[in-house]
Amino acid sequence: MGVAVLAGSLVVPWSAGASPESAGVAKGAIKWSACPKAEPPFPDPDKRTRCGTVEVPVDWAKPDGPTMKIAVARQQATDPEKRIGALFSNPGGPGASGLDDALYAESPTEGYDKSIRSRFDIIGFDPRGIGRSGKLRCDDKLAGKVPTRPKNAAEFARMRTLNKQLADSCRAGSGPVAEHMDSVSVARDMDAIRAALGEKKISFLGHSYGTLIGRQYARLFPQKVRALALDSAMDPSRPDAGRFLTDGSAAVEGGVRQLADWCAENASCALKGKDVKAVVRGLFARADAGRLFEPGRRGPTRKKVTADQLSGFLTSYLGKWNPQTAAEQLGALNSGKGEVYWTDDTPELAWRTVMCRDYDFRLRDWDHYRELRRQAASAAPHARYNSQALDMILGCQGWPAAPEPEPARATGTLPPVLVVNAKHDLATPLPGARRMAQEFPAGRLAVLDSVDHWLYRKCRSPLPARAIDTYLRTLKTPSPGTVYPSS
Repeated sequence: MGVAVLAGSLVVPWSAGASPESAGVAKGAIKWSACPKAEPPFPDPDKRTRCGTVEVPVDWAKPDGPTMKIAVARQQATDPEKRIGALFSNPGGPGASGLDDALYAESPTEGYDKSIRSRFDIIGFDPRGIGRSGKLRCDDKLAGKVPTRPKNAAEFARMRTLNKQLADSCRAGSGPVAEHMDSVSVARDMDAIRAALGEKKISFLGHSYGTLIGRQYARLFPQKVRALALDSAMDPSRPDAGRFLTDGSAAVEGGVRQLADWCAENASCALKGKDVKAVVRGLFARADAGRLFEPGRRGPTRKKVTADQLSGFLTSYLGKWNPQTAAEQLGALNSGKGEVYWTDDTPELAWRTVMCRDYDFRLRDWDHYRELRRQAASAAPHARYNSQALDMILGCQGWPAAPEPEPARATGTLPPVLVVNAKHDLATPLPGARRMAQEFPAGRLAVLDSVDHWLYRKCRSPLPARAIDTYLRTLKTPSPGTVYPSS
């Protein structure tokens, strides 16, 4: 796979530019106390973890204006004599709570290796408007009325109107923070946490949408970055709706090809001996004609399956990469006998307040939307489109808050930056990860040859996590062109 060329030194000058705005302002040190117990069925936090808050401006452009509190959790390094520093993280979403990284740092499946916990204070925080950092409140009933796949110009216009009303409800229920949940504001909150901790520099591990937060922090505060590891990277070039949907749809199309290859090699595939791509084409043709029905134990039911449902099914099941289950359910749809487990992957409402401020997905009108769908279908003739990407694009139509301008790139130095990404990632496609690695003077990309997303301790191969752990401890990155086998 292609990778960004890495400069030789460990500290590389960031290109000259405007000075950053004032760094994070912390109002006193954090007052730590025991973390609240979890609600069942979740386990209680690790006993060594402590929780606190940091006060920050709601609007960083008005540092003397109204403030809010950001919830922070810390598990201190188990070997203080070998402590390297503080390791911040963000799990993405956008809109996911970030406290769990510290609350459950010792978890054998979701936490960190002993080699990391011994040398770093693990720092988790809920981004503004999320979880314990002022939970966003919107009109959920109104959200359920917004058309998800408008079928004509009238529905498209209604979708825009309802999206604006939904945004107004978020503002009414949550206050001005609803307009300031963009990744730049979160990056500034991170620097306030850093200052409150008394750390000169931080290390950061971002997953999925969290990689954009890490990128923004490095852009604003390069001199405060010790290490930056970005797992399953967003596209930093802020693509418009057309490229965002086309890249995502091409990734789903690649997933269909990977499923076909897997079935050709595995006797356990329920579609063994069949042309998988032809089966998918046939299912879409039947759905378009209104002749595709949900399967049942004895044969097809009377419940129709739409082409949009099929695209959503492919995005969901191929993104999680469970080829055996995907093949079984495609076989059930094809034969009419069996069962299909539909999943609801609709993001939480909070993603709109973040993504519609970070990316400009605005479409001119209904005709622009139809052209977008045609472009996606051209890139993905078997999958039609990436349903998650289209959800995000349509969710921003009519959203009243305009996208935030790109922050000025500060002058400073950065260490090598490590980006890891699956070759066939449906949520954060590889082209965007390449651009993320190229964003940094010393950026390096390592690729896992699989269909996957979130590679740190959540994929079949242990190699990406090992590479990240080694990098966090030593700043050593994998060799140029590194491609890890899938397992």
